Amino acid sequence: MDTRQEFIRFALAAGVLRFGEFKTKAGRLSPYFFNAGLFNDGALLGRLGEFYARTLLEAEAAGRLSCDMLFGPAYKGITLASATAVALAGMGRNLPFAFNRKEAKDHGEGGSLIGAPMKGKVVIIDDVISAGTSVRESVELIRAAGAEPSGVLIALDRQERGGDAVKPSEHSATQDVARLYGIPVIAIASLADLLAFLESGGAEAQALAEYRPQVQAYRERYGV
Repeated sequence: MDTRQEFIRFALAAGVLRFGEFKTKAGRLSPYFFNAGLFNDGALLGRLGEFYARTLLEAEAAGRLSCDMLFGPAYKGITLASATAVALAGMGRNLPFAFNRKEAKDHGEGGSLIGAPMKGKVVIIDDVISAGTSVRESVELIRAAGAEPSGVLIALDRQERGGDAVKPSEHSATQDVARLYGIPVIAIASLADLLAFLESGGAEAQALAEYRPQVQAYRERYGV
């Protein structure tokens, strides 16, 4: 099974991906909602890490990015990078990882970074990209430590223009990150994959058929 479609089914079964009416940070009414914080037990987190790991290895094999280590921005990224590192090790690829504190520590080991020393090409692991603030902070930390940010790996790309419900911007947050920092943003799955799932005709998709026109209309209005 395609990794992207398998991930959509996994997120649905875990209750992480839901359909209905949800208000986004931008004030838009979205027919679907993705909350990675609900991957909240050992089995779910372990399988999520495997999806991140598979997607990273596939991207490397396709020449889309290079990776010497992982970085998880506080707070969600810490767990995600850790789970991805464990999954990669299980697949025969043992990579170091690091993460940051929100506030720098002035005692003990000090500083704002924890984990392996920053070096080489660093892939940032996060759940989604909204305003791009987390990525900006991560890029600054990585470069300040003398390493090179080489990509961002997220769970879901909403492929949605920035701005608000009244004045959407020209590009999506992921496009803005790629353009601003010159690094690829790679997602396990995207809104296009979600629509493909809803149009697949399978039993799971048929049970959610009422939401397909709403998701399609949302994409036509706000998508990139």
